[in-house]
Amino acid sequence: MALSLAFAGSGVASAAIASEQPVAGVDQLPPGQDVSSTVTDLAGWVVASKDSQGYPFAVIDKAAAQVLVFGSDGRLRGAAPALIGSAVGDHSAPGVAGLALGEIPGRERTTPAGRFVGGFGPSIDAGRVLWVDYESAVSIHPTATGVPAERRAERLASPTPDDNRVTHGCINVSPEFYEQIVRPTFAEGGVFYILPDEAPIAEIFPEFSQSRATTQRGDGRRAPSAGR
Repeated sequence: MALSLAFAGSGVASAAIASEQPVAGVDQLPPGQDVSSTVTDLAGWVVASKDSQGYPFAVIDKAAAQVLVFGSDGRLRGAAPALIGSAVGDHSAPGVAGLALGEIPGRERTTPAGRFVGGFGPSIDAGRVLWVDYESAVSIHPTATGVPAERRAERLASPTPDDNRVTHGCINVSPEFYEQIVRPTFAEGGVFYILPDEAPIAEIFPEFSQSRATTQRGDGRRAPSAGR
């Protein structure tokens, strides 16, 4: 089943499933695995609001363990499963970037949620990598087989996201998806939107959340505050 963006005339653009149009690139999502409405709405909002400022962008859904990559023109270039941090959480612990992988406590192996402007840059032990957030040492890179017991390739290939939490916080994709889609798309940098595990979407992406609420109301008025 292929994915394509369908743009609305006004308000938040939505992403639609369109089997008659091929994915512009690579579709590695398991057969029958859906993309959430939050992902499609967020991608549409990024394009409609020009929030990525003309740069390519990716939406990472931690709950579904999915990565969707969009070009600077807003067109979907590829979708694939991903491996993410083994711990549930939406923030990186202070100082975690300065620790060796084996020194990071299990509870702090999180993939942080939020909007990040990233790009390729040097690393201490892996050469040039695609940093999502340099400050918290979170990058996107191909699945490695350094620790056989982790079975990263097998986890990535499984049909469900249930076993995709295994990294120290970085985002892993298949080598094929990385080389065909991720590396060329973000050669000059880009913007990364990572959905939260537990935090309210309005806390992580307030402008998107407000726009979505207004559009869903359909009357152009601002939605009432939940704090009243």
